Amino acid sequence: MPGLAIRDLEVRFPGLEQPALAIPALDLPAGAHVAVTGPSGCGKTTLLNILTGLERARHGAVSWQGTDLSALSEGARDRWRAAHVGLVMQEFHLFPGLSAVENVLLPQRLSHLRLGGETKAEAARLLARVGIGNPRQPVETLSRGQMQRVAVARALLARPGILVADEPTASLDAEAGAAVADLLLELAGETGATLIIATHDPRLTGRLERVLRLDGGRLAPGAERA
Repeated sequence: MPGLAIRDLEVRFPGLEQPALAIPALDLPAGAHVAVTGPSGCGKTTLLNILTGLERARHGAVSWQGTDLSALSEGARDRWRAAHVGLVMQEFHLFPGLSAVENVLLPQRLSHLRLGGETKAEAARLLARVGIGNPRQPVETLSRGQMQRVAVARALLARPGILVADEPTASLDAEAGAAVADLLLELAGETGATLIIATHDPRLTGRLERVLRLDGGRLAPGAERA
């Protein structure tokens, strides 16, 4: 089943002689579980930004199931991302003063004037699924591990076909990080989502079916595990 296709991708930043990212070709089937790893500054975050449409590929093509992101305007990429992508970041981007469930619902609330009962029920179900027992608890009173669980629930509320995580365990202790890794793998498997995780965590990369290593903005030869 077609998923991601990259062709002749090149990303350049002002002041740099070499491309920040240069990937001649990459194909991932829908539903793949992939780690992107490599040293700091190797281009992992840039790649995730390109794959999610946060940045536009000006040289080359990046397509998801036939939709070429490089041909879309910024507004069209925003709409595509809202419909297809769930994001889990190292810093959780939760809003203090709001409860766990209010944070999960916030992206949908910003997109729709009114939320239906089904959406609210799904938010509560997801919070229970990730182990948050009190959906009304203010997020500022949660532990960091619990905050990341709320972020995972938020990313999954719209049932995205693509789940992208940028260093999701980096700011967590070992136990909390392992729990979040379990959730990402289990929930992506349950929904059939394509899962892409940028990480330095060897415990996490070892659990994914494919590993892509970036070095200087390029895929390292022989570093891919299928």
